[in-house]
Amino acid sequence: MSPTTNPKWIRTGPVFPRDSVGPDVMGDPCVVWDPEIGVWRMVMFLDPPGHADSISRSPTGDPGSWTRPEPLRFANPEEFPAGGGAQKPFIVMDATRPNHAARVDGRYWLLIVGFSGVAREKRIQRAWATSLAGPWTVEPGDLIPRGGPGSADENHTDAVTGFWFEDRHEFVYYHMGYPLSPQPYPTSPYGNALCVATQKLGDPVVKRGVMIAPMAKPGHWTAGYLGAFQILPGHKHRWIGVLNASPTPPDRLGNKTSEEPPPSLGGFAFSEAEFPIEGWTVADSPFEWMEDIPQLAKAAGEGVNFWRQHIFIADGTTRLFYNTGAYGTERMFSKLLDGETLD
Repeated sequence: MSPTTNPKWIRTGPVFPRDSVGPDVMGDPCVVWDPEIGVWRMVMFLDPPGHADSISRSPTGDPGSWTRPEPLRFANPEEFPAGGGAQKPFIVMDATRPNHAARVDGRYWLLIVGFSGVAREKRIQRAWATSLAGPWTVEPGDLIPRGGPGSADENHTDAVTGFWFEDRHEFVYYHMGYPLSPQPYPTSPYGNALCVATQKLGDPVVKRGVMIAPMAKPGHWTAGYLGAFQILPGHKHRWIGVLNASPTPPDRLGNKTSEEPPPSLGGFAFSEAEFPIEGWTVADSPFEWMEDIPQLAKAAGEGVNFWRQHIFIADGTTRLFYNTGAYGTERMFSKLLDGETLD
């Protein structure tokens, strides 16, 4: 696999039956092995309330095998912003073992986006638990606050993912940065960039700024904005990144889609850096353009956007989870990698 090639995926349809989640919006999956009960556990965005988890006993997380999502349990939800809430949970993973939660200092760590009002003033918070089933104890204050005037994340810090590097005793956090003022991105001055922060065990977080900015090439699938980011160790490439992005620049007109206009698309990035906080190159094209979606997939509800992309590797298979659909009606779907391996 290279920046100029794309793998072939086989669609496997909706992950959850519609009657198991009702009218709620769902997506932003994160799947890890739960060694305590021997199942795969998925945390996700489910609105309302903004978070949930589900388990599957299927070796490969097949659609239909997941239990009805239920809200996460928090020991002290009062630590979330008053008049707001929390959404988009992500369990910190071992950077060298995809889909395995990192147990650091005797605890598991959950990243979550706290917000005020109706998903405004988003910031990143952290919680811990001794069991992946919770309850989760929310740490006071922000883990990654919004940036200062003129910064790439002055408006929001959002869609956080996290990975633990045991050899460095260090966390890496990837997150979206939404600006309020124009940024030096030629194709998309108000575009959301992919930012990175690091944290040594027991030390404060160090915000390291923009890691991948909107591509300075009009029409490129990442020219408008970048979204959530997952990393996996590779073979031909030292690191593989999985992300969603868009060719469409955001604006400041205040419309429902102004901050993240369609289409959001999924694709790869690659880095040869020893420590993957730099050196990333995005693929030349996404997994799929909207016009390439088969009619049967459109009839099942796919289209408009492909939001967070999440790779799940188990039992010799590679599955891609993603949420798609019209704004406010998104559902979770999956695909299987056809006869290839991620390298």
